[in-house]
Amino acid sequence: MPTSLVTGGAGFLGSHLCEALLEKGQRVICLDNLETGSLANIEHLRSEAFAFLPRDLTVHVDLAEQLDFVYHLASPASPIDYLRLPLQTLKVGSHGTHNALGLAKVHRARFLLASTSEVYGDPQVHPQPETYWGHVNPIGPRGVYDEAKRYAEALTMAYHRQQGVDTAIVRIFNTFGGRMRPHDGRAIPTFMRQALEQKSLTVFGDGSQTRSFCYVDDLIRGLILLAESGEHMPVNIGNPDEKTLLELAETVIAVTATSSQIVFEALPVDDPQVRQPDITRARQLLGWEPEVSLEDGLRRTLASLAGDPARA
Repeated sequence: MPTSLVTGGAGFLGSHLCEALLEKGQRVICLDNLETGSLANIEHLRSEAFAFLPRDLTVHVDLAEQLDFVYHLASPASPIDYLRLPLQTLKVGSHGTHNALGLAKVHRARFLLASTSEVYGDPQVHPQPETYWGHVNPIGPRGVYDEAKRYAEALTMAYHRQQGVDTAIVRIFNTFGGRMRPHDGRAIPTFMRQALEQKSLTVFGDGSQTRSFCYVDDLIRGLILLAESGEHMPVNIGNPDEKTLLELAETVIAVTATSSQIVFEALPVDDPQVRQPDITRARQLLGWEPEVSLEDGLRRTLASLAGDPARA
């Protein structure tokens, strides 16, 4: 039975990953300091093959149990969190990644870094291929997250090239689904919460900025495929179906059948104007592409919010 360590395993993506790995018959160790994760996300994972470790990854961690995979997802990931926790975000990107890579080295485990499309900043190339180096403001308010992930990528490649660690890097684009916190500040949980409360949906700017939204089941499938491949260079995982924020708000209104209206607010500093993955490498290397449409994903998310265990 392979054993996987999932850092940040009690978070939104981490908890879905733990669940998927258990379903594959793996032993799963979930490590999380619960700064932004929640025990509620993993309370249903009641299995002898699952263990939870309440640890801070920025402090050295030793594990006696042999590891086969290290999935490093630990990090604040929403603007509301990394703006509230700027130093912690930088530390988990640096110290935390160093410690996670150290565990992978000691155990000779395959290491997967969960990076982000934010490494591209406000891109000047569209859609964004992995060969694009980005256009990032390192001293802006989003810089603590963007640069933490860019540093983590550099550290990962240094461990691979100099220490021989078997590494992979996934650049994750906007992902949504059940277990997202309604107040985490990202577009879909915010719009869903506002719609369900019959409040106005707040769109920043004129709503013409674009995002590409991937349903969580598709994203997790891509992560596991990449971890189980032999690829070392970054791979984009996301849905290339690009939508404006205004189109997203209108779709949420339709799916939730709310009477909510749309209101417009000032655009945040350094908010990217476009975001669309080029997933050519994912298709070629992993045979991966998303299968769940935005509308179907929103319906599944709505069902999970209603407490339907079959769709959670």
